[in-house]
Amino acid sequence: MYAILNKYLFLNKSIPVPGLGTICMESLPATIDASTRTISPPAYRFRFDKFFDSPDKDLFTYLSAQQHISDYEALRQYNDFAYSLRDRLNYFREAPWEGLGTLKKDDMGEIHFDSSISTPGFFQPVPAEKVVHANAKHTLLVGDRERTNREMSDWFAEEPVHGNRLWWMVALLAGIAAALIIMFHFSSKGWKVESTGNQQLIQVKK
Repeated sequence: MYAILNKYLFLNKSIPVPGLGTICMESLPATIDASTRTISPPAYRFRFDKFFDSPDKDLFTYLSAQQHISDYEALRQYNDFAYSLRDRLNYFREAPWEGLGTLKKDDMGEIHFDSSISTPGFFQPVPAEKVVHANAKHTLLVGDRERTNREMSDWFAEEPVHGNRLWWMVALLAGIAAALIIMFHFSSKGWKVESTGNQQLIQVKK
């Protein structure tokens, strides 16, 4: 009976026990352990909810299908099972739930569930190797535009214009401009030495 009920609990995350309450299962997601290069399986923790103890029809349908018996017989068997748990709790103050943990009753009459497992035996860590696809193409959101990783690689690979390169380009343009001005001056004044000086005649009063 316990193996079937445990399977139902893992499938449905809870199992009500008439007259007692409900064992609830909460799952924690799988985690990646980079140090061992493995993915750890999901972990589980259990708690007991005393405010709900009414099984629904799905539980009895499940039990009848698993044991190949009628729904009525499944109902009768489960009620007998719940009665034996209550009786054991009242007498011994604890009742083991095989493969899962122990139900315990404290001095105030409150029932608690102590789980004996955190991860089922059929969940084991699996190896996880990081795979890098160097030439894989994918889309990136840059600002408000979508670009591919190849476009961004080409953009970052472009050679920037350095400050010293910009300086000599400005100097070259200034030299060309100066040469054009000199050529214009000599072409208008004549190609002779006197053209380099001031040829304006000044009258001196006596």
